[in-house]
Amino acid sequence: MDLEIKDFESALQSLEDIVQQLESGGLTLDRALELFEEGTRLTRFCSAKLEEAERKVELLVKDAEGAWKETPFLPGPENTQDR
Repeated sequence: MDLEIKDFESALQSLEDIVQQLESGGLTLDRALELFEEGTRLTRFCSAKLEEAERKVELLVKDAEGAWKETPFLPGPENTQDR
């Protein structure tokens, strides 16, 4: 399969298609392994893109004086509440 991955959305769609094929059964062992390998490659790509996006996300929060400021996104429970 080894096609060039264009973007997150197309990689995710390809991954969903692979999952459907694997779940439907009826594949030869060689074809199933091919799809599994491609799925693994797509999963790594999507994971890297999500990590990259997470690093770029910034939250706007109010400082002590009530002014808005940008702060880096840090995953954790303190960033899940409305501010």
